[in-house]
Amino acid sequence: MGQKRIHLVLRGRVQGVYLRASTQREARQLGLTGWVKNRGDGAVEIVAEGEEDQVKDLLSWAQTGPATARVDSVETRWRSYTGEFSRFDIVHD
Repeated sequence: MGQKRIHLVLRGRVQGVYLRASTQREARQLGLTGWVKNRGDGAVEIVAEGEEDQVKDLLSWAQTGPATARVDSVETRWRSYTGEFSRFDIVHD
């Protein structure tokens, strides 16, 4: 399949509901690298890289997120794999 990179912006009730920690756990279990962070506009942003099937699994998971979240929309952009990350982190701006 090959290596892929995805950039997601999740909107809804996505902050203060353990979405970042849940995303980090899910991504690490899938063997992905990248980051997740809260945005100032109330959205959560995710950049993830890895094998295409695992990236698609994360995208599928992000459609609903953890039980405490309510994901209303997911903006999805596929990008070229860069290999710049060594693990999946929570970014605090």
